[in-house]
Amino acid sequence: MSLIITDECINCDVCEPECPNEAITPGDEIYEIDPKKCTECIGHYDTPQCVEVCPVDCIPKDPDHVESEDQLMEKYKQLTGQ
Repeated sequence: MSLIITDECINCDVCEPECPNEAITPGDEIYEIDPKKCTECIGHYDTPQCVEVCPVDCIPKDPDHVESEDQLMEKYKQLTGQ
């Protein structure tokens, strides 16, 4: 399951540089996460780094993009060429 940034985002700019897959980009009003690139940091870290640094707790799992840990690991391998 990828993550999503809710409208509680305050555009503090701390999440974007933390994403190892470059899945986070500025949107029209708030930051957005590309579900094709988000692996919840599986393959890179033990926990999603954007969630770790977010000061307002606005990055939950995206119910529209449900994936297992195995699927996220496969996505990680595809993204990193492994």
